[in-house]
Amino acid sequence: MMPASSSGTAGSAAPQPARDATLGAARAAACGLAALLALAGCKRDDMYTQDRQSSWDRNNFFRDKSTMRLPVPGTVARNPTDPDVPEPRVITAGMLERGQQRYNIFCSTCHGQSGDGLGMIVQRGFQNPGTLYTDELRRAPAQHFYDVITNGQKSMYSFAARVPSADRWAITAYIRALQASQAADPATLPAEDRARLEASE
Repeated sequence: MMPASSSGTAGSAAPQPARDATLGAARAAACGLAALLALAGCKRDDMYTQDRQSSWDRNNFFRDKSTMRLPVPGTVARNPTDPDVPEPRVITAGMLERGQQRYNIFCSTCHGQSGDGLGMIVQRGFQNPGTLYTDELRRAPAQHFYDVITNGQKSMYSFAARVPSADRWAITAYIRALQASQAADPATLPAEDRARLEASE
């Protein structure tokens, strides 16, 4: 019988140092995993982990079962809304001047300074809103323009947060002036205005 070789064979177990290193790494990984699981199960007993509910959740704590609360009487809004101004009975020159200024700032980029619908961003590819001179818009009440400025229409967004109520009426008055200007007979204009019109041509 041949004596067993002290050096082992190809099918023998791995050397002792290699097995110890492998077991050590496995123990370290297991300890790290256990620590993570322990931390995940911890709950901080402070406001960081407090119970909460969303605005529309049912809440049995309150009598009306609603989580969202109404402001107490007399609450003053941080950003008070602009109060609606009734339609002016008289259109003054100052109102038209204000309307022209506001129109050129907020409206002309799409509608064009003359109301032809060829504003600068339309020339660069934005949707054409159409002219303000159609028969339908000429017949539309002033309230229509005020409401469109307030609420928006189609691709036009609301300007309520940007244009105060009084300025919406001023813009509406200026739109009426633009509409009238497109159908005006130059012969009916004062001589000074006719001269200016001819010079601009």
